[in-house]
Amino acid sequence: MDTGQRPIRVLIAKVGLDGHDRGAKVIAAALRDEGMEVIYTGLRQTPEMVVQAALQEDVDAIGVSILSGAHNTVFPRILDLLKSNGMTDVLLTGGGIIPDEDADKLNELGVARLFPPGTEMSEITDYIRNWVRENRPF
Repeated sequence: MDTGQRPIRVLIAKVGLDGHDRGAKVIAAALRDEGMEVIYTGLRQTPEMVVQAALQEDVDAIGVSILSGAHNTVFPRILDLLKSNGMTDVLLTGGGIIPDEDADKLNELGVARLFPPGTEMSEITDYIRNWVRENRPF
């Protein structure tokens, strides 16, 4: 399913030294199954690499999978880079092992909803689809 004119484009990224990408690949497959175009960056990306890829691929959303505990560094850096590149209309979401207190602080900074392990795929795909419909009409 898409929004009518073109498929939603989502970049899925693994940032830092975290080498566990099974969850990211499962999310990527679920998004593809829902008709979204998915760009998977692979392992060990920097925030700069993620934003550069997002800019080049003209994505609607970025999903960061993070299990390393670096979420309080990674997400704010990606937000700063998005802003400095004029990409304030790109959804920044993600998931992994992120304590609720940290997720709340990241949400206050501008990171969208963060999904913990075990979240239903339909919840994630619906969230992305609805956000894009409301914030990036095309």
